[in-house]
Amino acid sequence: MKKICCVLLALLPLTAFAYPIDVEKDLNGLKIDYNAYDTDKDIGSIQVNNYGDVDALCKVVFNNGPEAPRTRNIEVPAGKHKNATAKFTRTIIKLRVNLSCTAK
Repeated sequence: MKKICCVLLALLPLTAFAYPIDVEKDLNGLKIDYNAYDTDKDIGSIQVNNYGDVDALCKVVFNNGPEAPRTRNIEVPAGKHKNATAKFTRTIIKLRVNLSCTAK
């Protein structure tokens, strides 16, 4: 029993803390895909991929509860991807991301 407890305690630092990320999207018919990441305990990021033939202008709003929302505007060329990140002063418990894109 002691060996099992020692093994579990030794593996404890290997477990990573991940917070849930909710993404609400408004893509206006564009061929856009995204990947949201929990970069650090107080940093969230999203990668926006444009699979269409038209350049896209995207607005990304990161919201972490009581803090002021962080807004990032990115231009994603056709066939390329861009990243947007936001750093907060508090530890993120749940991150809400609003992604809205329009054709350029």
